[in-house]
Amino acid sequence: MEEVTLVADVSRPVGKSAARKIRRDGKVPAIVYGLGTDPEPVAVPSRELQHILAGAGGANTLINLDLSGRKDLVLARQVVRHPVRHTLVHVDFIRVRRDQAVSAEVPIHLVGEAAGVRDGGLLEQDTFTLSIEAKPADVPTGIQADVSALGIGDHLTVADLTLPPGVVTTQDPGDLVAHVMQPRGLELPEEIEAAEAEEAEAAEGGEAPAEGGESAAASAEEE
Repeated sequence: MEEVTLVADVSRPVGKSAARKIRRDGKVPAIVYGLGTDPEPVAVPSRELQHILAGAGGANTLINLDLSGRKDLVLARQVVRHPVRHTLVHVDFIRVRRDQAVSAEVPIHLVGEAAGVRDGGLLEQDTFTLSIEAKPADVPTGIQADVSALGIGDHLTVADLTLPPGVVTTQDPGDLVAHVMQPRGLELPEEIEAAEAEEAEAAEGGEAPAEGGESAAASAEEE
């Protein structure tokens, strides 16, 4: 997992008016907590934090938060944005330890071309993030789900995912990750075979009376 350094202003004033002034100055009000310590109000540069959150690791990027020379290893949690402008309004930083597992949500990326798609099926992704636990340095930027072997009607579950070493999931193993659905009107090969077999049986059944009729007529003529 990527690791960055972010300098924070300590002992920031609290309250709505103080928070508005902090944002006008290009910073984001934040709280640092965790590992049995008291919550500590800080402020961090908005542009730098936005750059971190937009990176590959997103909110799971390890941050060395510089608190006036003291560094805490943290993860960004509870990121609040403005509902219209989408600018950063507030963020919580949780202290973590390198040797202690943390909970995280990571994206699931589908890779490969499903066999069923080549046959006319539609690939649907059902789950987009995975709940995991891992040591901070082992948290992946994402989980790849190979859908190459999926035919029409097949599905991939959480239990089918291959997780990196040191990573476990806390999600239900039966949760659907992706499936290939049959479009309306599309007949599968086995359905076509069944239909052809039914037609053949029907044709054979229809011919039998005709043959019997001809035999009866011939017998009558002979008599």
